[in-house]
Amino acid sequence: MEETISLKELFAILRKRLWLILALTVAATITAGLVSFYLLTPIYQSSTQLLVNQAKSDKQIDFNAVQTNLDLINTYNVIIKSPAILEKVQQEMNLDRSVSELNNQITVNSKENSQVVEVTVEDKDPVMAVNMANTIADVFQKEIATIMSVDNVSILSKAQMAENPSPVKPQPLLNMAIALVVGLMAGVGLAFLLEYLDNTIKTEQDIEKVLELPVLGSIAEMKIDASSQRKTSREARTAEKGGSVHV
Repeated sequence: MEETISLKELFAILRKRLWLILALTVAATITAGLVSFYLLTPIYQSSTQLLVNQAKSDKQIDFNAVQTNLDLINTYNVIIKSPAILEKVQQEMNLDRSVSELNNQITVNSKENSQVVEVTVEDKDPVMAVNMANTIADVFQKEIATIMSVDNVSILSKAQMAENPSPVKPQPLLNMAIALVVGLMAGVGLAFLLEYLDNTIKTEQDIEKVLELPVLGSIAEMKIDASSQRKTSREARTAEKGGSVHV
């Protein structure tokens, strides 16, 4: 027979395992906070912008040149992160990290139909992030003329060092909020799992559900007060000694 469970029974299960749900939720939130604040290394971010646009002597706009520049941007995005550029950045800044590591720190973005390319660098040192972003822009501007035989890249804005730089990651509050939700979901899931695996019979309703038979009667729990229990114990000890008890 197919088993169904009512909304009231669902709330009863949650109330029964409430301590477990709360414990998992609190533990997950505290753990995420401790890891975010004390274990993860803060990462800072800095960006510089490049403009892909051929310099013109007159003020008229050549739409064919603009379209050509837009088509070249995707190629430029790849060249910026290529060893041809990053090796020179590595040498110029005397970095002790590999080209592959530099590549992982750099993100190149360009908005659709925009001639602006944004180079973003992430590093655990905010000063290093600024210097690396500006160096990449300078090296790319110089080298692209040799690589592509064009001179259509200029630096639109350089990376600047903020007075009080703040890390972009980790984000402790966000991590704690995610951990709270995950811990709550895990607690609820574990509560239902434990209830599903628990096949012990505790009430008359459990008997009816498992055996599919009506309960004809039940023995109520008998409670004996302390004075009666002491009297019964005294009578039992006296009986063992072969004596008699007078009331």
